[in-house]
Amino acid sequence: MTSAAEQFASNINLASFAKAEELKKRILFTLGALIVYRIGTYIPLPGINPEAFSQQFQSQTGGLLGTLNIFAGGAVERMAIFALNIMPYISASIIVQLMTSVIPSLEKLKKEGEQGRRQINQYTRYLTVGLATLQGYFIAINLQNSTGGVPIVAEPGPFFLVTAVVTLVGGVMFLLWLGEQITARGIGNGVSLIIFAGIVAELPRAAAGLLALGRGTAGAQSLPIGVVILVIVMSFALITFVVFMERSQRRIVVQYPRRQVGMRMTQGEKSHLPLKLNTAGVIPPIFASSLLLLPATMAGAIGQDSPEWLQNLQLWFAPGRPLYVALYGLGILGFTFVYTSVVFNTQDVSDNLKKYGGFIQGYRPGARTAEYLDYVLTRLTVIGGLYLAFVCLMPEFLRMAYPSIPVYLGGTSLLIVVSVTLDTVGQIQGHLLAQQYESLIKKSKLRGGKK
Repeated sequence: MTSAAEQFASNINLASFAKAEELKKRILFTLGALIVYRIGTYIPLPGINPEAFSQQFQSQTGGLLGTLNIFAGGAVERMAIFALNIMPYISASIIVQLMTSVIPSLEKLKKEGEQGRRQINQYTRYLTVGLATLQGYFIAINLQNSTGGVPIVAEPGPFFLVTAVVTLVGGVMFLLWLGEQITARGIGNGVSLIIFAGIVAELPRAAAGLLALGRGTAGAQSLPIGVVILVIVMSFALITFVVFMERSQRRIVVQYPRRQVGMRMTQGEKSHLPLKLNTAGVIPPIFASSLLLLPATMAGAIGQDSPEWLQNLQLWFAPGRPLYVALYGLGILGFTFVYTSVVFNTQDVSDNLKKYGGFIQGYRPGARTAEYLDYVLTRLTVIGGLYLAFVCLMPEFLRMAYPSIPVYLGGTSLLIVVSVTLDTVGQIQGHLLAQQYESLIKKSKLRGGKK
């Protein structure tokens, strides 16, 4: 059974876009905001030598910096003011959402409607500032402690540390504000689109680098042409697989009883409760990779004076190492269950169904319905977690054998690009569908006035 949006998608043409003035304004605003973001990724931090940092970055593209550079749209490679991107906010949002299911006061605040949601968002912003300050300080210390060749920081000292941290934190908060403006006045989810734009902007260069490796123009790092073809085929196959899995859902039939409306008795209605196969989205891979990169971040901040155990830990948890891959997969599975339980509370859904008179056939409203929903959701989450782990680990296995494969061609970046694209296209279809309904209502009113 196809949804209304899917049925309407077949009727979309250029004429529909030409009539949707509000949609065109939203798309233009979104494009303008993303252009502002991309300009900011080319403005370097004050007090650093961009060329010296670029030389150091080239030797670490496959490690921590290369992984962070994926989500920053190349801003880390240029050590720009948006080097932290929006990731501190993502981490803060995950932490706050997890805390709402543990701390009773936050859970109560979450149920207070719009006012409670605003308060939780305010707490998330405060935590974002704290995380961004901590990460910015680590980056500034790491820049000062860098050795070899031309120094990256022209005048190391407290003044540079303060200016670097303030600039990086300001960049995060500006991107957060920009994302909120896109969500309110543009099209799509602003925060997701910022990450999406950064990844897509760097994909052409990654593809060109892969082709250069296949042609043998990359020196000792050249790849066999068969491996290059395998990477290209695998990328298209994974995209198709991700689209299929992201659109997959289990629809549970919900029955509503007959109701008395005035003097008329309405028929009982049937509806569907859609449970997505991947309820957690792309959050588990992002959070799992962030935790695994902590040892490398700490070792980089301490510099050469870091203890030997921390340096060994940094090597073990480096991307592409067997321990990193194993823990990455387990982390994705674990966080899939944890985050799914946070964003989809089966008890709340059961209470809402009971409140409006809905029930699932064969299960009593209340606790039995919640148990059934938990039963179904647990099995869906197992499949969803294995799917996320498979998509994210397949490129990692390939990079273990061929480390020169561009890090941009990873599973997490592919998941983000496909998921955000599907969400944005769905919102565009929704705007077009609403515009079509409005035009039909206006025509019916005009016909009624003529009569």
